[in-house]
Amino acid sequence: MGAVAPGCVFDIDLHERRVDVRVRLSLSGRYNLGDCQDYPCWTLDVSPSGLALLGIEPGRVGDRVVAYINQLGRMEGTVARHFGACFGVRLIAPSLKREKLKEQIAWLATHRNGKPSQRRYERIAPYNRRSTMRTADGGEFVAVVSDIARSGAALKVDATPQVGSKVTIGRTSARVVRHLQDGVAVEFISPVVEVAWSEAFKGKA
Repeated sequence: MGAVAPGCVFDIDLHERRVDVRVRLSLSGRYNLGDCQDYPCWTLDVSPSGLALLGIEPGRVGDRVVAYINQLGRMEGTVARHFGACFGVRLIAPSLKREKLKEQIAWLATHRNGKPSQRRYERIAPYNRRSTMRTADGGEFVAVVSDIARSGAALKVDATPQVGSKVTIGRTSARVVRHLQDGVAVEFISPVVEVAWSEAFKGKA
């Protein structure tokens, strides 16, 4: 079992700690928080009892989560805790579903070594593209996310903040890096996203 940094996984009870192996896997997917709005996400680690996810809308502790993770399928649970731009999900599933999930995770760990994709900036097209962009001067604009990666996103939006200016996409801080024909490209602020991602893969001291 790969170790992860303290505070980067959700709370599980002592019984779960003994029987569920948490595997570091970077899988893309989408999720919703019961509001009919889907958001793109990536897994940090997975187990039959829970997930650690990176997503732009972390929800509130206790919120219902329905996630569709590539190669694992549909999962349902509740937000257990937050850490940076990431959050932990405690899964709710019958025993048969948990056993199947355990087999799927074991297969992926064996065939992929439990390692994330080597493509640092792999991009995906979000299932639901609507979001909001808030600017430093208090402006708020409806945005359409063309594609998104752990490092940033391309947005179709009726606003062109100055390159280098800070904006917020959903709840995620970012910086405008260039203007596009019908919007902007942004890079997520490192202390919020990329550090949170990398911390989840560090071993305990």
